[in-house]
Amino acid sequence: MSTAVRSAAEATYSPWAGFAARRIGRLVVSVWVLITASFLMIHLIPGDPVRSALGATAPGALVEARRETLGLNDPLWLQYVHYLQGLLSGNLGTSMTTDLPVAQVIGDRLPATFELAGLAFVLAVILAVPLGTLMGVLTRGGRRRRTELAFTSTSILVAAIPEFLLAVGLVFFFAVQLGWFPVAGRADAGSYILPVLSMATGSAAVLTRIVRVEMLSVLSADYVRTARAKRLPDWMVYFRHALPNALTATLTIGGLMLSAMVAGTVLVENVFAWPGLGSTIVASILAKDYPVVQGVVLVYGMGVLLVNLLVDIALGILDPRSTIKES
Repeated sequence: MSTAVRSAAEATYSPWAGFAARRIGRLVVSVWVLITASFLMIHLIPGDPVRSALGATAPGALVEARRETLGLNDPLWLQYVHYLQGLLSGNLGTSMTTDLPVAQVIGDRLPATFELAGLAFVLAVILAVPLGTLMGVLTRGGRRRRTELAFTSTSILVAAIPEFLLAVGLVFFFAVQLGWFPVAGRADAGSYILPVLSMATGSAAVLTRIVRVEMLSVLSADYVRTARAKRLPDWMVYFRHALPNALTATLTIGGLMLSAMVAGTVLVENVFAWPGLGSTIVASILAKDYPVVQGVVLVYGMGVLLVNLLVDIALGILDPRSTIKES
């Protein structure tokens, strides 16, 4: 290739094109693995799922008719093809216990789960970023050792409390003993407070520590010292120069936390009888309604993959260098 042609190719190459191609390729492979795993799940469970759902006393003719209706008598490869065709048309199957389409069951419960996880994530970020920034500023350069020790000990203790245990404690104290908030349900704005606090508290503690560590690293960087040498106001040094750079790593961890929050709604929803996917999947497992379990697992997995993709895109926007690091 001549020098002129090579130069023209380099000039027209966009780092974003390669970045997007890599991310889309990974997403496609991940989605295929997730779909295949969710399909095989119902076939790897020991026993007959239809018999388990209908009960041991169900007539054999009814069980066989149900298996035929669900296509479970077809060869495995044909069932897989039908499953893929159904997904492309938005058909996730039919519930074994309610005869409702799985897509309808999930559609009715999905908004409640996304609301809970989204509000918890927003609250965790609102608490973590200012507090972590403040603690980074106060303890920079080894200052205020006692403050650092108190913060570290408290944040570790709070982060170690399981969401389920915290949820039970909040219900007992604020709902049962004080009667300030509803014990369960999703009736009004007050019913959101305890579930959101249960999910946000531990994540906020972890994220605060990460923000502080990143702020300490950024505050010791050369460009921050240069900004101080120019006698810029402290607020400009902290919020214009230091904080945006500290948030790059924080965004990565925050995205993973959001994925964990979506999946972590299972336990919290069951404590508060929250009408979301978490309570739905537990009820479906107990009822052995495997098509619903299969559909909910697929939705959870797709949610995690989508959040990770959005985090990658956001990181690429905040730090364009990340789009060419893998090239």
